[in-house]
Amino acid sequence: MVGEFIKYLEDIQKEKGISVDECIEALEQALASAYKKNFNVNYQVIANVDRDTGSMQVFSHREIVEEVEDYQTQISLEDAKQINAKYKIGDFVDILADPAEFGRIAAQTARQVVLQRLREAERNIIYNEFVDKKGQIVTGMVRRVDRGNIMVEIGKIEAILTPQDQIAGEHYKQGDSIKVYITDVNSAQKGPQLYISRNNPAMVEELFKREVPEIDSGVVEIMAIAREPGSRTKIAVVSNDDNVDARGACIGPNGDRVRAIVDELGGEKIDIIQYSDDIATFIKEALSPADVTNIKINEDDKICIVVVPDNQLSLAIGKEGQNARLSAKLTGWKIDIKSETAIATS
Repeated sequence: MVGEFIKYLEDIQKEKGISVDECIEALEQALASAYKKNFNVNYQVIANVDRDTGSMQVFSHREIVEEVEDYQTQISLEDAKQINAKYKIGDFVDILADPAEFGRIAAQTARQVVLQRLREAERNIIYNEFVDKKGQIVTGMVRRVDRGNIMVEIGKIEAILTPQDQIAGEHYKQGDSIKVYITDVNSAQKGPQLYISRNNPAMVEELFKREVPEIDSGVVEIMAIAREPGSRTKIAVVSNDDNVDARGACIGPNGDRVRAIVDELGGEKIDIIQYSDDIATFIKEALSPADVTNIKINEDDKICIVVVPDNQLSLAIGKEGQNARLSAKLTGWKIDIKSETAIATS
């Protein structure tokens, strides 16, 4: 049976990638600890597992002294020389300690160690599967909804989509398929933990990479994103090829590409903005669909005053200030919007 144990460890090494030596080292440590605990000893013991046969033994580690004061930790030179004539004072000798019950303890310990290593290997396999998916979108299945938290099964992991990471107004039920963005992956004692989101701005970027080949290939580049999840997103893009229209590539034939993203986000509106290195031009684009007649730039404070026709003021500001707010986030500038009349009378 002991020979079969080594064969079993070799099979585990092939299937799970757990080193035989690593497993045996862990087993030796566990055997020593189990021996001391079960036989209530406080002296040093050393466990040994034969790499060829799998046989398990425990030895007490004793120092060779002239006069023995502690028979659990010391041995006389005379007794040591009966084991090996080359021993001298100060050397250490390992004495086989093999009580009748040790075989049962060894079998139990071996089982526990192997199971522990298998669990660790399984956790590592799952972690390695997902660690490279950080920053990507994956599809999961809703297992249940509990107090606003959505439990999502992704492969062999159940992740929690918290209310803070959900899109307001979306509702899911058990069995629904759901796309989520992986914000982080952590290795924990109970297994890998996935942190997921649907309202992260990066999810919009990943959706565009999926739907727009020109973005995935780098021909079109996303320069900035400003998002109010479930309501509206502004995304600034630029083309690295004069023959490719960045906005047109993102919109797609008959608007199919951007429509697919809007549908995935539950109807969230998306404004695709042409990026420009010229900040005045970029701010004008960001405030679209409103028309801008004039912009006064304060480079030092990154503040600008934007002048729009009177009939465009509410459009430029947007409902509850959303258009102005998203434009400011997109450009990184503080934007003060004024009507032509307000400027003329100031």
